[in-house]
Amino acid sequence: MSKKNRINTGIVYSTNPEVKIIDDASEEVETLNPNQQSLKVKTDTKHRAGKMVTLVEGFIGKQYDLETLGKLLKTKCGCGGSVKDGIIVIQGDVKQKIIPILQAMYFKVK
Repeated sequence: MSKKNRINTGIVYSTNPEVKIIDDASEEVETLNPNQQSLKVKTDTKHRAGKMVTLVEGFIGKQYDLETLGKLLKTKCGCGGSVKDGIIVIQGDVKQKIIPILQAMYFKVK
C-alpha cells in the first residue's frame, strides 16, 4: 500500500483533557474449570511439509494457563511443541498419550 492511500485511524497525541483513548486490546477471559471445558484433540499434517503434529483446540481461558497446559503436555509426552493462536501444537502423533492425560485432569476430550 502506498503512503498516499493510508488512512490514519488512531490518535497519536491530543492536548484536549476530555479525550479518552480506549485501548482495544483483547481482554482475557477468566479460565474455566477443567470439567467445564471441552477440548478437541486431532492430528494434522497441513502446511507442515508432511510432518505429523497433534493439535489441542478449544481451551477457554488466559494465555498463561494455556501455555502452562502446553508445557505440561510437552513434558508428559517427551516431545516438542508450541502454543499459537489458542491452539497447543505437539510434535508427532501423540494423540493416544494426550487424551488420558487430559481426562485425568478432568477435561472433556473429543
